[in-house]
Formats: sequence, structure tokens, C-alpha cells
Amino acid sequence: MRDWLPGLRLLLAALWAGSIWGISYLAAPSAFAVLDSTQAGSVVATMLTREAWLAIVLAVLLWLLVARSSDLDAKRRRWLNWTVFGMLACSLVVYLGLQPVMAAIRESAGPAGVRASPQWGTFMALHGVSQLLYLVESVLGAVLVIKAR
Repeated sequence: MRDWLPGLRLLLAALWAGSIWGISYLAAPSAFAVLDSTQAGSVVATMLTREAWLAIVLAVLLWLLVARSSDLDAKRRRWLNWTVFGMLACSLVVYLGLQPVMAAIRESAGPAGVRASPQWGTFMALHGVSQLLYLVESVLGAVLVIKAR
């Protein structure tokens, strides 16, 4: 039964990393390329919310798999757990910390849009931090995929 645990760890790691890469580097830029910024922002926010929930589920599953994997030594188990924790932390900081503030700024901007808002600078700073966290999560995702098997 435990022979399939390494493959399942790899599959879950690839799903998580792939979802981050797909949303961050394909879907979000594509949405902003074809939709107006207000619509694109709403679409991307929805995708990021779903990705955050996916991250929670996958983190729990990966922690359980790592804990039950007899093929991992203590050092590698710690490494995988910390990588999963780092990825989840990035996702949760964006989802619970940055996204609600950015949504409130978008909402308060009204029909003119956030670009016309006096809070545009704050919004862009939060957006920059969000992008940095997704970059960190992307790199950690690559490490997780490489180390998961």
C-alpha cells in the first residue's frame, strides 16, 4: 500500500504547483489582456480564492502523506513539511490578508475603477506584495515537485 505514497505526493505537489503557475503566469495575465481591468480583477480574485482553498486542502493532504511515508528520512520529511508550510503561508497571507484589503479598495473606488481612486498607490503596493508572495510560492512549488518523490 505504501508503494504508491511517493507517486501520490508527487501528484499532489504537481497539482498545487501547477495551479499556482497556471493562475499566476497564464490565466491572470490573459484575463487582463482581454477584459477591462475591473472585470479581470474580479475574475482573478475568484481564481485566487479557489486556489487558496485548494492550497489548504493540498497542504493538509501532503502533511498527512509525509507523516505516513516510511520512505522519507527525518531530514527530508522536515524539508517537505517546511516547504508545504511556506507555500501555505504565502497563499494564506494573500488570501486572508491582502485580498480583502484590495477588494475593499476596489469596492470603494466605485464605477470609476481603482485606477481613478486616491488609494491607487496603496492598491499597487499590495498588488506588488501579492505578486512577490506568488513568486515565492511558485519557487517553493518547484522545490516541492522536485523533492516530493
